[in-house]
Amino acid sequence: MYITLDAGRQIHKLLEKQGLAGGGLRVGVKAGGCSGLSYVFAWEAAPAEQDQVFEGPEDSRIYVDPKSYRLLEGTQIDYDTSLMSKGFMVVNPKAKATCGCGTSFSLS
Repeated sequence: MYITLDAGRQIHKLLEKQGLAGGGLRVGVKAGGCSGLSYVFAWEAAPAEQDQVFEGPEDSRIYVDPKSYRLLEGTQIDYDTSLMSKGFMVVNPKAKATCGCGTSFSLS
């Protein structure tokens, strides 16, 4: 998993704002959404024992559980700061189709 500079800055900023400096952003996958699978995000103080931990710029960290990692391997996490939309963007090479909102995807 790759964390861009923009995403790293935002992760760091939001963790500090929530009093979780030294923590990370959990990125996972669950069933649901208009394309079949959805990305889920949560702020956490520390990774779980089985998590994969990815470090990026600005002391940013992403935690991924083993089940989600199979679907997220090779993914890039970016942060969009354009006027039209603002938020984390997931660029997943395993996704074959995505929905218009960008939070849902399918593997076939």
